[in-house]
Amino acid sequence: MKNIISLYDYTGEAVKPWAEAGYTCWCYDIQHEEGDDFKTITFDSGGTINFIHADLHNYETLCALGDAFNNQEVVFAMAFPVCTDLAVSGAKHFAKKAEADPDFQTKAARYAEWCGELFDNLRVPYFIENPVSRLATLWRKPNHSFHPFEYGGYIPEWQAAHPQWPEYIPQRDGYSKKTCLWTGGGFVMPEKKPVECDSFGTSQQFRKLGGKSMKTKNIRSATPRGFATAVFMANKGI
Repeated sequence: MKNIISLYDYTGEAVKPWAEAGYTCWCYDIQHEEGDDFKTITFDSGGTINFIHADLHNYETLCALGDAFNNQEVVFAMAFPVCTDLAVSGAKHFAKKAEADPDFQTKAARYAEWCGELFDNLRVPYFIENPVSRLATLWRKPNHSFHPFEYGGYIPEWQAAHPQWPEYIPQRDGYSKKTCLWTGGGFVMPEKKPVECDSFGTSQQFRKLGGKSMKTKNIRSATPRGFATAVFMANKGI
């Protein structure tokens, strides 16, 4: 069984191309329901996406995952650690947060580092995703960056509309949002296949979504479909 690990993953969009090709995918996030029975989506290929509740801000959780997958065949991994305390787009709130907890950013960066340590120990190709953020100085500089529209060409015309949020995400991921990747284990950055950008600098998500709700955060942080497909195609043979 070939396993794919995805941390801080609520939507499962990032692993969907792998599951459709027959891989067993494990999506861990604290938003998933607790309990012994976890939600599983099965595809015609036999691949699955398993959604599992996990507190990834607890170091023991990462250690347990390392033990669980140590003797398993893991072929790829990815992580999307919470960016709220790191993204430069929220810099205006940093001073107030520092008053409450001077170490708030150090802690946030540490969660990303833990993901890298886990993946390095498992010796798998991986990426860790965050927007332009303080992670570049608190941990290390990113290896790559991209905008969603640069990989929109991987989405067929007949699948142009987003299956979950067509009112918020432009067709074929035609929007801009600079995203950085911290990679390792032989990760291959895929070739770009850009499409026309809806409006560079201001996406439909930001124009239409307001507030600080979890729904807003999940939509804005969802992995672009085109990029997910591109990553699969570039790394499936490693």
